[in-house]
Amino acid sequence: MVTHVPSEAHGDERGALLSFIEEQRGGIRRAVLGLTDEQASSRPSASELSLAGLLKHVVEMEQGWVARAKGEPAAVHRDESNWHECFRLVGDESVESQLAYYEKVAAETEAFIRAVPSLDDTFELPATSWNPKDEWLSMRWLCLHLIRETARHAGHADIIRESLDGRTAFELVAEEQRVAAGS
Repeated sequence: MVTHVPSEAHGDERGALLSFIEEQRGGIRRAVLGLTDEQASSRPSASELSLAGLLKHVVEMEQGWVARAKGEPAAVHRDESNWHECFRLVGDESVESQLAYYEKVAAETEAFIRAVPSLDDTFELPATSWNPKDEWLSMRWLCLHLIRETARHAGHADIIRESLDGRTAFELVAEEQRVAAGS
């Protein structure tokens, strides 16, 4: 744990879940702190993963899952023909534009989760190549999935960032605090 998630108000399960999602988003955002697009797009290991690619992927992932829960199509349709593009910047995309989009997606996620009548409400996830059968998922499951998926990639981001310049998650938290304080 690099940052502390404050306790929710008594009985505010939504607030607790949203706080944990936000904590993990912070790990992704901090991993690109102070890097150029070129640095963030570099791949310092045998893996194809880059910080820019992880950022783009988690933004698309969160937006797509919330869209599914709303019964809407994802903003970007991914399939076998373009899956590779969700892990790298293409065209005029930049780290800055992905961070701005992440802020928008995060606000939409928060508004949606706060507005659903119950975390027990469900949405249908149709069968896909990665999900072999139709199933109904709760809004609670959605929040937990966003935490799990974002945390997994935040861990990848920690390793990649440290491989790039030796900066650890703790150093990046301190840097983020300095930037926020205007020093």
